[in-house]
Amino acid sequence: MSDYIFMLESHLSTDQSRAVEVVQAAAAQANVNVFLTGGAMRDMLAGFRIRELDFVIEGNPAKVAKTVAESVGARAVSEDEQRKAVELALPSGVTLEIAMACHWKYSRTGGKPQITPATIQEDLRGRDFTSNAIALSLNRASRGLLLDPMNGLADIGRRELRLTSPYGFYDDPSRLLRLHRFRVRLGFTIEERTQMQVANAREAEVEKLIPARVLGDELRNIGLEDNPAEILRALDEAGLLILFSPALAGPKLNWQGLTKLEKLVRLAPDEPRFRNARLGTFLYAFTEKLGARDRQALVKSTELAKAELERLNKLDTLSRKLEQGLRSVRIRKPSQVYFLLAKARPDEILFLLYHSPYKPVQERIRNYFQKYLPTVQEFPPEEWAAAESKAGPRRNAEKVREEIIANLLDRRPRPSSPPSNPSPPPPVIEAAGLRRVR
Repeated sequence: MSDYIFMLESHLSTDQSRAVEVVQAAAAQANVNVFLTGGAMRDMLAGFRIRELDFVIEGNPAKVAKTVAESVGARAVSEDEQRKAVELALPSGVTLEIAMACHWKYSRTGGKPQITPATIQEDLRGRDFTSNAIALSLNRASRGLLLDPMNGLADIGRRELRLTSPYGFYDDPSRLLRLHRFRVRLGFTIEERTQMQVANAREAEVEKLIPARVLGDELRNIGLEDNPAEILRALDEAGLLILFSPALAGPKLNWQGLTKLEKLVRLAPDEPRFRNARLGTFLYAFTEKLGARDRQALVKSTELAKAELERLNKLDTLSRKLEQGLRSVRIRKPSQVYFLLAKARPDEILFLLYHSPYKPVQERIRNYFQKYLPTVQEFPPEEWAAAESKAGPRRNAEKVREEIIANLLDRRPRPSSPPSNPSPPPPVIEAAGLRRVR
């Protein structure tokens, strides 16, 4: 087995490993070459947990994406016709992208690129930063072969961000925003020549040519990060935050709320379901101090989707039923809190954790994340299976699981009982009016 394949497998969750196997099999069935690229490779080589799975196909990936969707019941989240890219959400919660190896040609700064099919090497050379320009072959003949045409592995070793091309910021000015997001997330420094390229691009004011749609995409990406407040502060210090809205140049940005949110979201499990649910509460905190006119300007400058805005506007109302349930005097046992929150929408849970003024609500959500979930997750899988196998015709597996969970969470430690064969009391010696215990 290749060292890189072993390294990859040690960084993937069980569900992610399954996703890689499914894509690999679908590509082999379609007789096309497939590579794992981008953030997954960067995070693996830098020693971070892998968050995203990006696959590149040499050829049209449509057949591969269709096979993956049919084999595991995945649904398409988004499609990019120009890049022939499909983002899929698997039932396990894992999301992945399958895209065509592309060559990007820009006719003007910030303009829409002309995209044509390419080899994997050409695709990697056209990426933003060298640390993102690495791929791993998942093909039978070359499985485990590392492709690194821009020497990104060395930059990861130096913990530096380096632009792949001297024209990178002119071709795609949004890379100025991504540079700071990656710098904060990874804890990397910016390579010296790249710093000069930043200065040149800023002097030419290329950041003003970032399309509204791309600004919206970057705002979403920031909202899903572990440290959005820190990233926004880096953008503010660089003079780039006002691209989202001129109102953010003053005291209207909710720094206190965003810092609070940054700490709270870390209580939730770091899994796709809760990570993707961060966006609503982030946008709420991000716009909390803005007036109606400033919010409208922000929506216009970022082209946020209608569905996102509707969910954001209703999040306060939608979460009230859950809040009332958590405040109810009928909720007395840990298992009741667990079942209530296990069935709730993750974005409503995170919103209440950030917004609810009621202490019992806050405490119960914290207990759910810090005590109840870990207790249930630590229950051995073989014991689940053994208990479910004994369920019988009158009790289905779900009912058995609920009973086990209730027992796990609600049981009290038994008082220690006296030993069955207590030792006899020591003899008492009386002498000269004294009683002494030997």
